[in-house]
Amino acid sequence: MKTSSWLQRLLGLGLVLGAISAQGQTPTSASTDWPNKPIRWVVPFPPGGAMDAIARTLGERAGKTLGQPFVIENRPGAGGNIGADLVAKAPADGYTLMITSIGMATNKPLYGKLSYDPIKDFAPVSLLAVVPNVLVVNASQSKLRSVDELITAARQSPGKITYGSAGNGTSIHLAGEVFSSMTQLDLVHVPYKGSSPALTDLLGGQIDLMFDSITSARPHLQSGKLRALAVTTAKRSAALPQVPTLAEAGVPDYEVSPWFAAFVPAGTPKPVLNKLQAALVNALKQPEVQARFEAIGAEAVGSSPDELAVHLARESTRWTQLITQRGIRPD
Repeated sequence: MKTSSWLQRLLGLGLVLGAISAQGQTPTSASTDWPNKPIRWVVPFPPGGAMDAIARTLGERAGKTLGQPFVIENRPGAGGNIGADLVAKAPADGYTLMITSIGMATNKPLYGKLSYDPIKDFAPVSLLAVVPNVLVVNASQSKLRSVDELITAARQSPGKITYGSAGNGTSIHLAGEVFSSMTQLDLVHVPYKGSSPALTDLLGGQIDLMFDSITSARPHLQSGKLRALAVTTAKRSAALPQVPTLAEAGVPDYEVSPWFAAFVPAGTPKPVLNKLQAALVNALKQPEVQARFEAIGAEAVGSSPDELAVHLARESTRWTQLITQRGIRPD
């Protein structure tokens, strides 16, 4: 009986020490071995858009650097909230990554209650890119050829000029809200279920203008069906260097720069996060990546996790104020 009791105590002590040892070694081991399996990259919007293209382009290159493939998983719905919730609740082991955009800063004031916290439930990895919005009109039907002409026309006919968007709270909508607010114009917002139907109605003459993504607008600009009046970013776009910024075109200090960034679940080991950030930033510097970005009008950025954290905090403050002041609600 004594021997049995002694063995039990020894085995129990061994299990406890083993558990403590395992707890102490797991993060280090995981960090050292990472990655040893494919990395899931969640895109919280459908395939085909700029966000999806950026993720696939960077994932292909970063996967080569890390020696494991990035598997794109599109989880659209609820303005990106479905995909964000999935990633927020995923294991913090570096094998689940999310690309997101302005929604990370706008969804909380838009929706009120979320199943995740955009700040507390995620660890920032890196800013990835900026894709400018461009103020466009129908080239064959609109007489507007400048922002000044638009402002004059809107003041002469308040509540008559319409602009389409991909839906309430999207960057396309918010670009218009900032423009209306800064110029004190009464423009009529017409929300659609995505950019494509709004663009179709613009081409068909059902609405007057759009602050569309350069990705979807550029083919129609190149064909001559649309006319660009200005871009929304602080600097001119390399994709449309002849088009002025809104600040240059008569709205001082105007800037809306739709951004894309990478996040992982909060608690992801710092060594893993740093490896991931380095692989993505390295990918952004590659000529083939920059060429693909140029094709969709995206401009590579890259940042440290701390820089992204500061950026997100600043954007959250800005858009919360605007959404509250303008009474914007999701569709």
